[in-house]
Amino acid sequence: MNLRAATLVLLLPAAPLAAQPSVPDPLLHWMDSIAQRQLDEREKIIAGIHAVAQAEARKQWVRARLLEVLGGLPDYNGPLNARITGRLENDSYTVEKVIFESLPGYYVTADLYRPNRPGRYPAVLLPPGHTQAGKTEPKQIAANLAAKGFVALAYDPVGQGEREQTYDRKLGRPLGGWSVNEHMQNGEQCILIGESVARYFIWDSKRAVDYLLTRPDVDGERIGCAGCSGGGTQTTYVGAFDPRVKAVAPACYINSYRLLFAGPDPDSEMSLPHFLAAGLDMADFVELSAPLPWLILSTEHDYFSPAGAKMVYDEARRWYQLYGAEDRVRFFVGPGPHGTPRETREQIYAWMIRWLKHGEGDAHEQDVKIYSDKELLVTPTGRVEDEPGSRKLYQFILDDFHRKKRQGTIPELQAELRRLQVPSGQAAPAVRIVAEPGGRQRLTFETEPGLEIGGALYVPHAPGRKAAVLLVADDGAGKLAEEITAAGRVVLVLEPRDAPSEYDNRPFLGNWLPNARADVIGRNLPAMRAHDILRGVDLLAARADVDRSSIRAAARGVKGIWLLLAAAADGRIGKIWLDRTPYSLRAALESPMNTDLYDAVIPGFALHWDLSDLVRAVGERPVLWTDPVDWMGSSMALGPGYRYRQSGEPDAKLVEEFLR
Repeated sequence: MNLRAATLVLLLPAAPLAAQPSVPDPLLHWMDSIAQRQLDEREKIIAGIHAVAQAEARKQWVRARLLEVLGGLPDYNGPLNARITGRLENDSYTVEKVIFESLPGYYVTADLYRPNRPGRYPAVLLPPGHTQAGKTEPKQIAANLAAKGFVALAYDPVGQGEREQTYDRKLGRPLGGWSVNEHMQNGEQCILIGESVARYFIWDSKRAVDYLLTRPDVDGERIGCAGCSGGGTQTTYVGAFDPRVKAVAPACYINSYRLLFAGPDPDSEMSLPHFLAAGLDMADFVELSAPLPWLILSTEHDYFSPAGAKMVYDEARRWYQLYGAEDRVRFFVGPGPHGTPRETREQIYAWMIRWLKHGEGDAHEQDVKIYSDKELLVTPTGRVEDEPGSRKLYQFILDDFHRKKRQGTIPELQAELRRLQVPSGQAAPAVRIVAEPGGRQRLTFETEPGLEIGGALYVPHAPGRKAAVLLVADDGAGKLAEEITAAGRVVLVLEPRDAPSEYDNRPFLGNWLPNARADVIGRNLPAMRAHDILRGVDLLAARADVDRSSIRAAARGVKGIWLLLAAAADGRIGKIWLDRTPYSLRAALESPMNTDLYDAVIPGFALHWDLSDLVRAVGERPVLWTDPVDWMGSSMALGPGYRYRQSGEPDAKLVEEFLR
């Protein structure tokens, strides 16, 4: 054990809330203030727990809330159909190449490292972090554990290693970009049907433990789990949900949302919808399984900061004191950036030796043979999709949709829009003019308490009340606004709330991060943007130069869905124009990839309604829908009810039709 590093554990102070990093982005700052209030409420509840009976009651409540935000876990316990496809043997250990089915046709590839000597050994499950290599990422740890008398199972999470979901044979790589992007593609589909994609990751871990229990060389009473980053996430879930596991060591993930919310918000399976709104923080995972031995690992320069990890540790240690088990939770900070340096790896070995081998063994890392990634492939092609009967994750999500869907009514849809806080209340906002360039007014106004949005107002030089048009801002909205103003209409180019500083240019995902953060606090960004549109309608309707009975609105692309939500909730929008807008939310469930879907996802919405239902809710008011597209931006021939441009047709005719 590294004593200097162990001392660092005890000396590292928790960062006070005053030391939180500044949040310059207005939307992120506004959402973070909601997150902090939710955490304040949770903190009051935790502070009132002083006895084991109270802690046990809280644990039951937490488990129910976690299962609720996950959408439950898969209900399947059929055969694993496990096969060993090859072996690698050296003087220190043997690798067995394993494939099994987590769900029917849902193949998991894994490398099992075991001692060469016969016997029954403790076992450690090793979910990898977010590397494209998958199961080979923790091979240094796996090989050392095998040399120290453990069975170690490293497996490919979905989207990684041999389980890529969007692999293109012509390109020789996944179209989605890399593993995290694939996780988020599946994650947004799960949210559409009221689930979290984490439920499938947890299930893979559970089935991996099932596999370990089938092996005669594994002592089923001595199973542990350790992993870093994405693997730390899975380790955290295993510790919370699988009582068969007797010790866990998550690295570079555990962190309080006090710091995490406005920091490196994790991806789909790492960040659960409604998590903070449900009254939870990461310490709940640790406390749920108390007094299970937890080693919380961090590194000095990790973006999952040691300060945030220590907040979780400090709370969990007090919790463990209630059980007389303070020695069963420990915190270690290793050197360097995000990852598992040698000091961290040796802490993992020591923790597993202590709790799974009665303290008997040497925790120092050994020089052992390490196989190449290619040598460790389980399938002949390196892709499970080539296995007979193989199915992809989006197909299971689609199956869940068909099992769970129940068509909702229009009155129920209107109630859902109210629950999502789409309606505005119709009070005129206080407007602040910030500039008047080129004959238009740049303005801002409050859309919700504490949050301002902006826009540009174009007013024709004509007396009397005039018809008005709201355009949801995009690259072409300014030119279109000038054309419509020249036709005698007042035009507001509205900029719904956004966090442009969050945009990370990942392919196909759009600005996913503000949507994910909103979900964590129980808000929905598409619905909030629909509300913003209606605040723009409030602004126009209150103007003395606007005929409030003649207000129209238009939007392009996925933004058309925000406008459709707004029009379904508020009859003041007399006509809408949707251009190149995806035609169906449910259609997004039918493919492994979509573009900008996060900007349209409402949790559970697709189970009860689709965009056609929003059109029905608009009623007799006209909807001009031009060139509808699928979720990869391809135009769809859908027949009556839609309008299609002729080749080379200018927008002028469509503008005329919209204003008619």
